[in-house]
Amino acid sequence: MKDLPVAYQEFLAGLDEHLAATLLPIFRESVAEGENGVLIRGLGTHSEQAVVDEHVPFGEVRIANHG
Repeated sequence: MKDLPVAYQEFLAGLDEHLAATLLPIFRESVAEGENGVLIRGLGTHSEQAVVDEHVPFGEVRIANHG
């Protein structure tokens, strides 16, 4: 498995251990595909969701704005 980009590592390091483990598969998917970055929705709401998003450049993490 390829190493995670620095931005991914830094983002995950700033999360609670359980949340990081929950979101990690999406970051790995992004690395495996190597084309798109990760969009985070609902951060801090206990309904966090991570998706590989074609509008986010590979290696970047973006936080979606709330409502």
